[in-house]
Amino acid sequence: MTHFLATLFYRLRAGLLVSLLALTALAGVTPTINELLSFKSVARPRISPDGKFVAYELTETDWKENAYVTQLWLADVQSGKSIPLTRGKKSSDSAQWSPDGRWLAFMTEREPGSIPPLAEKAEKTSAEAKPAVRQIWLISPVGGEAWALSKHGAAIETFRWSEDGKQIAFTAPVPESKEFKARKEKYSDYEVFEEDFDQNQLWVLDVAAAEQTGLAGEAKAITSDPKINVTTFAWSPDGQRIAFAGADSPLLAMSATSDLYMMEVANPHAVTKVVALEGPETAPAFSPDGTELIFTTSLARPYRSYANRHLATVRVAEVLKSPAKTPADVRDLTAAFDEDPSLIEWNAGGIFFRGQQKTDGHLFALDPARLTLRRVTSPDGFGLTEASLSRDGRAFAFVASDATHLPEVFVAPVPQIGETLGPRRLTAMSDQFSAYTLGSVELISWQSKDGATIEGVLHKPANYDPAKKYPLLIVIHGGPTGISRPVLAPANRYYPIEQFLAKGALVLEPNYRGSAGYGEKFRALNVRNLGVGDMWDVMSGIDALIARGIVDETKLGSMGWSQGGYISAFLTTNTDRFKAISVGAGISDWSTYYVNTDITTFTRHYLDATPWDDPAIYAKTSPITNIRQAKTPTLIQHGDRDKRVPPPNAFELFRGLRDVGATTRLILYAGFGHPITKPKSNRAVLEHNLDWFNHYLFGDPIPANSPLLGRGTGK
Repeated sequence: MTHFLATLFYRLRAGLLVSLLALTALAGVTPTINELLSFKSVARPRISPDGKFVAYELTETDWKENAYVTQLWLADVQSGKSIPLTRGKKSSDSAQWSPDGRWLAFMTEREPGSIPPLAEKAEKTSAEAKPAVRQIWLISPVGGEAWALSKHGAAIETFRWSEDGKQIAFTAPVPESKEFKARKEKYSDYEVFEEDFDQNQLWVLDVAAAEQTGLAGEAKAITSDPKINVTTFAWSPDGQRIAFAGADSPLLAMSATSDLYMMEVANPHAVTKVVALEGPETAPAFSPDGTELIFTTSLARPYRSYANRHLATVRVAEVLKSPAKTPADVRDLTAAFDEDPSLIEWNAGGIFFRGQQKTDGHLFALDPARLTLRRVTSPDGFGLTEASLSRDGRAFAFVASDATHLPEVFVAPVPQIGETLGPRRLTAMSDQFSAYTLGSVELISWQSKDGATIEGVLHKPANYDPAKKYPLLIVIHGGPTGISRPVLAPANRYYPIEQFLAKGALVLEPNYRGSAGYGEKFRALNVRNLGVGDMWDVMSGIDALIARGIVDETKLGSMGWSQGGYISAFLTTNTDRFKAISVGAGISDWSTYYVNTDITTFTRHYLDATPWDDPAIYAKTSPITNIRQAKTPTLIQHGDRDKRVPPPNAFELFRGLRDVGATTRLILYAGFGHPITKPKSNRAVLEHNLDWFNHYLFGDPIPANSPLLGRGTGK
C-alpha cells in the first residue's frame, strides 16, 4: 500500500514541509490493553467559513467516570497551534460554525452555569435553564465561556444554522405530554411494540434574541404532523424555506419510507411533499442559488441495504407545483459512480462528496452542469474518512490515516485540475505510539471459491520472519457493508490485535463479499448466500496464506462482532479447522433474528424472503442448522440489551453448543446494546478474547484472575 502521508508530505512545497512521523520504538514494548484504550483520537473537523480555523473533536478515556469523553478543540491554520474550547465531564460534539464565523454551536448534556454573553444574566440563566438532556450550546472561538442556547424538554437530534446566522433549526421530539405522563401514573410504564415512539419534529430558535438577552431560548415548533418523523434537513440560502426528509416513524425498519418535504418558515405546519419516489430519499441540500434541491436516493428501485445510493436533483419551482414521483422526474448526478456518495456540500466550486474506492477514502468534486466527476484527493492509498469545506469552497479540512499513522486532522487548499494536494497536518495523534513497537499492515488479495477477488488486511508482527510459519487469527468486520482498511489502528475496542502480534501470530481482516468500496455487484454477492459465500472468502484467504508457507494450519482462530460474529458462528458450526472462535453479538438463527431485531428489513433484503416464504434459505444460511457437527471451543459475547442482534441469538447458539458437547462460554455485558461503549467493559471484552485465544491457540493457562472465570465455578 502507498503510505499516503509520506507521499503527501514529500510533495509539500519547501515552506510547508512537515517532518514525517516516525514510529521508531523501544524494542519489544507493546502497549497494554489499558494503554490502548487510553489513547486519544480525533474526528469531525469543521473548517471556519473564512478557512482560518478548524474545530475538531478530541476523545479521551476517563477511567474514573468509565466514559469516553469528547471535547472540542480549535486549530489556528496559520500557526498550526491547537487549544481546547470545551471541558468537563460531559462530552461536547457536533460543532457547526455560524455563517459569519462568530460562533461555534455544539451539543452537550452538561448543566448550564457558564457565563452567557451578558454577564448580569448569568444567575438567571442558570436558574431557569437546566437541560438534563442533549441541548445546543454556543461558544466564541476567540475566547469566553460556553452558554446554553436551547432549553428544549427533549433531547435534540440534529441542528443547522440559517444562512444569515439569525436562527437555528433543530430536530427533536415533542417534550413528554401530560397525557403520556398520566398514562404512566395510572398504569406504570409499558410499550405498545412498534407503535410507542417519539416522532421528531422541526423547531426553530431565535439566536439573535438569545444573544441580546443572554438567556436560553424557547424553541418554536414549525412542523407537527404525527405521521412524519423528521430526520435530515436544510435551509434555503435566503432563509425562507426548509427542505427536510421525513419517514413514517423513527423505527429503522421504516427508513425506506422517507420522502422529501418543503415548507415556508414564515408559514409553520404548512408542509408540501416534493419528492415521493419508491424507496428512501434523504439528506436534502439546496444549490447555492436556491433553485435546485440535491438529495440522496435509491432512484425508485426496490430498496435494498446493499444497493448503491445516488445523488440527484430537482428544480424547486417545479416540485412545489407537482412532486417528483418517478426517476424521470429527477436528475441522476452519480450514475457513473459505482459506490455510495456521501454529500458534503454544494458551493460555488461544485458538488463535493466523500466516497469509498476499495479500501481508500476520497473527496470528489462534481460539476452539476456537465456532470463531470474528478477525484480531489490523491494519491492512491489515501484514507480520508471525514471532510468539511470553507464557505467559498477553496479550502477543506479532513481526517485521514494510513499504515503508519493514526487518523489526523489536516487542512489544505482544494486542488484544481492538474494540481497536487498540499495538506498541512494540525494534530499529532500518531506521536502517542512513538514509544512502542507495533506490527505492520499490508493489503493482500486472493481468489475465492467462486472466482471472486477478495482483499484483506494482513497484520504482521514487528519481527516478522517470512521463513517462519505463524498461527493465524481472523478478525472479521461487521456490516456486512463495513470495511477493514490497511491503516494504523491498534486501539481496537473488541479484539487485541497488537497483543496477538506480540504473541507471535499473524492477523487477517478479510473484506469478504458484501464489503463496501468494491461496487454494487460485489456488495450483492452474498444475497441469498450469507454465511456460505462468506465462509468461502475466509477459508480461501487462509488457504492462500498457507500456500505462501507463512501460516501454521494447525493454529487457526476466528473472531468478529455483529456480521463478523455471525460469520464466526457459521464457521464454528460448519468446519473444525479452527482451534478457537469468538462470536461477538452475532446471529445464530436468521428466523430468530428476523422476528426480534429492530432492522427486520435487513434479513428480507439479503435472503430475499421471510422465514414463512422460504424456510429453506433461512436454514441454509443459519449457523444453528449444523450445530450437531460443532466442535470448536467458542466464546460468545453479547450486550444484554442489544436490539440490533437481540440476546436470543446468543442463548440459542450457547445452548446448542452445550447440548452437543462443544466447549463454550457466554458472557453478557450488562446495560449495553449492540456496541460496547464504555472503557471498563471494553477492557473486559478485550481480556476475555485475549485469555480465550491465548489458552486455546497458544496453550497458556487461563489466569486465576481472568474475567473469563465465573464466580460459581472458579474455572
